Amino acid sequence: MTESIVQIAERIRELREVSEIPCDVLAKKLNIPIETYTRYEKAQEGIPISVLYKIAAILNVELTELLTGSTPHLHHYCYVKNGEAPPIERYKGYQFQSLAFNFKGKKIEPLLVTIEPEENKKMELVTHRGQEFNYVLEGRIKIILGGTEIVMSPGDSIYFDPTIPHGQTAMDDAAGKFLTVIFHDIS
Repeated sequence: MTESIVQIAERIRELREVSEIPCDVLAKKLNIPIETYTRYEKAQEGIPISVLYKIAAILNVELTELLTGSTPHLHHYCYVKNGEAPPIERYKGYQFQSLAFNFKGKKIEPLLVTIEPEENKKMELVTHRGQEFNYVLEGRIKIILGGTEIVMSPGDSIYFDPTIPHGQTAMDDAAGKFLTVIFHDIS
């Protein structure tokens, strides 16, 4: 696993221990087997974004704190200069950059996503609550949404229900880049 994934797993373990929540209790709250949770916490497996959102909510922290180790503190605006968004690698070949990492109490999570095609061939579909918007900036991106495959080019966008199993992969053996905006659970 990458160093970033190891650090995320360590932060989760530390926050869980400080909160005095046993592993089995957290796994039950996440509705996943204890063995799966243990692999996440030991950085033996990448943690899906949906699970990270749930962990952050249970541990009463911002997602940014799990991903970067920094607590957001801005309330009015968060200005991020080009190239200064902190990189977050959760899966090999799939890099996120948080575009509002320092804003406290976000209702949406805007992320710049870069996909390297060679490392992203075995895409796993994920689900999470809320809503999601993707806008392709560079390259061609194939999105799988349930049983549908859509190939998107720069300027194309899609807005969808992320409770449908979904994933994105770069096409044409070239890197792809897209903006994703994940709207937190709005229910």
